[in-house]
Amino acid sequence: MKAIGKPITIVLAEDDPDDRLMATEALEESRLANDLHIVENGEELMDYLNHRGKYAELDNWNIPGLILLDLNMPKKDGREALKEIKADPALRRIPIVVLTTSDEEEDIFRTYDLGVNSFITKPVSFESLVEIMKTLRLYWFEIVELPFQKGGDLNGQQHHKSAVS
Repeated sequence: MKAIGKPITIVLAEDDPDDRLMATEALEESRLANDLHIVENGEELMDYLNHRGKYAELDNWNIPGLILLDLNMPKKDGREALKEIKADPALRRIPIVVLTTSDEEEDIFRTYDLGVNSFITKPVSFESLVEIMKTLRLYWFEIVELPFQKGGDLNGQQHHKSAVS
């Protein structure tokens, strides 16, 4: 297994307060609470990803290494956000895991057609959710190579942080 270097930012897009709390606790329990940012709908997700609106001045803003995306959210649902992310060359390489209550075959096919990396139906029990988060940690952060881990951004461009912002 490879060692994890710098913490990887995870964005959780979830509108339900109880599901947000359960997911946050499961992430902590599975030791995947790296740098977690929570957004409550697809519009907020797009604002975060594009570093605009209330996220424009965020000091600790980073391109996420993983998005956990609920499908059924207000304003802009997860399907619309997924379509927009995968159509944007600056964002399309971010791995996205749908984590939703839906187990509809149409949702599964549609999200994979839009470019989702994984589709997981939310488990009922907290213990099962912790196991899912442990598996996500192992797979996404210890096994696979993510595009930005080699010193570049998500477009493969080398990043050199300027001393002056």
